[in-house]
Amino acid sequence: MSSTSVCVVGLGYIGLPTAAILASNGVEVIGVDINERTVEAVNRGDVPFVEPDSATTVAGAVTQGTLRATTKPEPADVFIVAVPTPFTDGHRPDLSYIQAAAEAIAPHLSAEALVILESTSPPQATQQMAEWILAARPDLSLDGSEGRARIHVAHCPERVLPGRVMIELVTNDRIVGGLTADAAERAKELYQVFCQGEILLTDAVTAEMAKLVENSYRDVNIAFANELSLISADLGIDVWELIRLANHHPRVNILQPGPGVGGHCIAVDPWFIVDAAPKRAQLIRTAREVNDAKPEYVISRVKAHADRFKAPRIAVLGLAFKPDIDDLRESPALAITTRLADEIEGATIYAVEPHILELPRVLADRADVRLTNLNSAVDDADIVLVLVDHTEFKQADRKPLRLREKIVIDTKGVWR
Repeated sequence: MSSTSVCVVGLGYIGLPTAAILASNGVEVIGVDINERTVEAVNRGDVPFVEPDSATTVAGAVTQGTLRATTKPEPADVFIVAVPTPFTDGHRPDLSYIQAAAEAIAPHLSAEALVILESTSPPQATQQMAEWILAARPDLSLDGSEGRARIHVAHCPERVLPGRVMIELVTNDRIVGGLTADAAERAKELYQVFCQGEILLTDAVTAEMAKLVENSYRDVNIAFANELSLISADLGIDVWELIRLANHHPRVNILQPGPGVGGHCIAVDPWFIVDAAPKRAQLIRTAREVNDAKPEYVISRVKAHADRFKAPRIAVLGLAFKPDIDDLRESPALAITTRLADEIEGATIYAVEPHILELPRVLADRADVRLTNLNSAVDDADIVLVLVDHTEFKQADRKPLRLREKIVIDTKGVWR
């Protein structure tokens, strides 16, 4: 690879692992984050979140001097933008973080610099990022026209599973889409430093759409399972048994239901397609609505049982959006827990989340919500609500928990 330095903007669940893997392969990496605590943690060789194997890689890269962090971008040959792309209240894409990153790196770009947008983005976001950069730097261009220095801009969406990020960043196939063919080739050259999977080249808009399609496909399939769980409950059928039997068909593979859909990808990305094509994306919109409605159903079940108690004690097992991680972004479990605390008068909530040390801000100052361990929570509870299938819950010795004496609402089929 001809490039010798990379500046990664955004040291979150994707940016930091990417920076660490590049650095562990001998690339000089500057990590940038506006959160000073994150910067300080990285410079100590620590990882400010839970992701298997990331701590060893980060610590090693910092020790060998190929990774350091700061709060402001610095000149580099390659810039990777890995910042959040949330949506607004109306499910419209919010590109303000991308714009801020583009304007922050613009002063540090030189001729032939490569800028890669890794943030999951709506169609045309990469082009928009390039326009923000060129507006800040009119001396640059994408094609070298009018004697201006050329830069290369591409999109490479991450396609990794939380809990397996350090593995899948290396082994997964990568989609690379350039605003120009040269940009795609330059980005491919970078990812070849560590990527063992196939690197597939296309244009930027198709690359953006590919990631959205992947997560929308999964969302639609989860919605089928979640809707099936509601129908099964009405008919008195064990939905997990039903799915197990149906999946014996050689061409059927139904996913597992849950309390909703969370995380910063599946719960968000389909809305980007709906926003881009509101009249066409009927199935995608409906799937989102089905999955977004599931938490309300869970809350109604808990309330129905809580009415039996003057001061109900509710053990809530899991706050993360999926098992064995500490990521609470867009978590239906967290949203359900917050709603229960808000809406059930006199209730005490015993929250069990083995991957965090303190309650998230939305729950932290509440006297009626306590972070505790599994055995204590279940022992004190009238109602046990399972929201996340953490390994700790699945492997727990159920005999001392005396579950037969409790009202158990198991949204993940952990203790069925």
